[in-house]
Amino acid sequence: MRKRMLAAQRKDHLLDLLARDGRVVAKTVADEVGVSEDAIRRDLRELAEEGKLQRVYGGALPIPAPEAPVSERTELATASKERVARAAVATIRPDSTIILDAGTTTLAMARILPSGTGLTVITASPTVALAAAEHSDARVIMVGGELSRHSLVTGGGMAMEAIQHVAADTFFLGATGIDPARGLTTGELDDAVTKRALASRCTETVVLASEEKIGAVARYPILALDAVTAIITDPADDNPLTAEVRSSIDGQE
Repeated sequence: MRKRMLAAQRKDHLLDLLARDGRVVAKTVADEVGVSEDAIRRDLRELAEEGKLQRVYGGALPIPAPEAPVSERTELATASKERVARAAVATIRPDSTIILDAGTTTLAMARILPSGTGLTVITASPTVALAAAEHSDARVIMVGGELSRHSLVTGGGMAMEAIQHVAADTFFLGATGIDPARGLTTGELDDAVTKRALASRCTETVVLASEEKIGAVARYPILALDAVTAIITDPADDNPLTAEVRSSIDGQE
């Protein structure tokens, strides 16, 4: 499509490409339509200011959908989350201290934790804490702070202070999106900050990846894939992006 376009036509074309391909590469589009890369970048910047896309290095991505409240996410990909939870629990070593992130997959883990293994569970989620206490004999430690009504997880300054005084063997991290290019992302800024702080207090960070998470992208970055230790995926998920995600994580085969 080597032809000149007016700015308005270029913008429509950029949005069409975004809807079709899920991303826009500025240099590729500039070559296609016969304008400078600076012109395409300017178009993308203006579209981003209008709230129609999200600017990233070298191009643009769609605006991430708002993250659903935890009450709605409970019923999403339930079987896949259960399979991931069982696989994650099987990796827990006796007498270890683990941090369970807030989320529906970690809640599934909390409900099947083993008893009699000297386990200590740290969490910023009251829901996860209650499930761990009800279904196992693990020692349960809560991270205090302000409770988000959206995600039902504690955060803010008090939580950051408390996190600096804990240490654990493994952090089982849940993310809204797990993408080969964008890494781990979530829909709330405070949650992203809390997850990074928890990861910094653990020897290893293990990502929980049920089927709906692979290839998804949310607004706020948590960590790059090469910053985590391992990923636990659904053995029944045949998403081709899973192999790309795994290859981005050190130590994955």
